[in-house]
Amino acid sequence: MADKTVKIPGPDHPITVGKNPDRVVVKVGDVVIADTRDALSLQEANYPAVQYIPRADVDFSRLERTEHQTYCPYKGDASYYTILPDLVNAVWTYEQPYDAVADIREHVAFYPDKVSIEIIA
Repeated sequence: MADKTVKIPGPDHPITVGKNPDRVVVKVGDVVIADTRDALSLQEANYPAVQYIPRADVDFSRLERTEHQTYCPYKGDASYYTILPDLVNAVWTYEQPYDAVADIREHVAFYPDKVSIEIIA
């Protein structure tokens, strides 16, 4: 397998990770999948901010790991989960993130087009 390109965030592609001071609730319909006051907000370049939820605040009984994986040269290898029964690959996590984003280890993120993500001030 070829070596993976590793890129460091910088002025051309900034990435910041910071604590979100608000409560973040993730739902599918009326079912709460995650509820936390300890979310991290990751802002990457010009993309919308992504809320990373601590694994401890996620209902993993509603998730099932899939074989799907992707790679980001800034963050590392991502693994995915389906929200049961049928929201395939709706959740991702970087289990061994690169040093620049090490804070997101032990956190998961959700695709906002597949779930409701409420930020409650």
